[in-house]
Amino acid sequence: MRVCVAGAMGAFGLKHLDALAQIDGVEVTSVVGAKPEKIEAFANERGIGHHTTDLADSLARDDVDAVILATPTQMHASQSIQCMEAGKHVMVEIPMADNLEDSRAVVEAQKRTGLVAMAGHTRRFNPSHQWIHNKIQAGEIKVQQMDVQTYFFRRTNKNALGLPRSWTDHLLWHHAAHTVDLFQYQTGERAHRVQALEGPTHPELGIAMDMSIGMKVPSGAICTLSLSFNNDGPLGTFFRYICDNGTYIARYDDLYDGHDNKIDLSGVAVSNNGIELQDREFIAAIREGREPNSSVQQILQCMETLHDLEGKLNENA
Repeated sequence: MRVCVAGAMGAFGLKHLDALAQIDGVEVTSVVGAKPEKIEAFANERGIGHHTTDLADSLARDDVDAVILATPTQMHASQSIQCMEAGKHVMVEIPMADNLEDSRAVVEAQKRTGLVAMAGHTRRFNPSHQWIHNKIQAGEIKVQQMDVQTYFFRRTNKNALGLPRSWTDHLLWHHAAHTVDLFQYQTGERAHRVQALEGPTHPELGIAMDMSIGMKVPSGAICTLSLSFNNDGPLGTFFRYICDNGTYIARYDDLYDGHDNKIDLSGVAVSNNGIELQDREFIAAIREGREPNSSVQQILQCMETLHDLEGKLNENA
């Protein structure tokens, strides 16, 4: 399987390159970056045969079967469609778009081309959340409430590596997407009631730096999500599952019970790295000619809920 990584030098592009190196029979044959000198030096250092600043160059190559897009959010939808129209399978990092209309266009392109198109919703693949999902599917637990904190300290426009960013991130269409999808994935239902509030807009970044989201599914389970770019403290996303049979706390790839006892996840998956497991699913779906977990069709429901939440933010502005 020959793969192109676009946005290869960004925080998540690097994570995907490291993950792909762990999968047998996969070769990164092309990388795309914004600056010619830097992407050339990067490709040479990594031993990657082709580099470019134009995704179209990579899509025209016979030695590219699939593309992973770790590019700015605003490019995700158009580049996903561009990849599929060029005959390439595509995995686009979260979110697949920053609005519902573009999300639907991505899904239509997948239906039209029949190619594998997957969105990078890593939480579905983290062993911690997989363990919970397996218990739910087995009928051993049922989610009553999810309490989630997504906290960063980003008062300047920098990425996860602390480097200047060429685009502006967004709490709703990017960071909330992780939890919106996970809540609906774990409950197996679409949120039919939502509420949302946002704090003051940053004078330079032009985005709300704090947000509060509430969701409820028809069975009665609720989710409370707090997001902030203002948090000068522990960073990341922390999930508390309050279930009918136990409480569980997920911290990325680790899981604890309600009394902070660590749960053994060694038998859940072949790796403890959520990004690697996500990439493995993408490659396996292409090889097996099937729909992947976290396909763009499956994720459309998340984008519909984000659209509903955006409406609530506008109502409550």
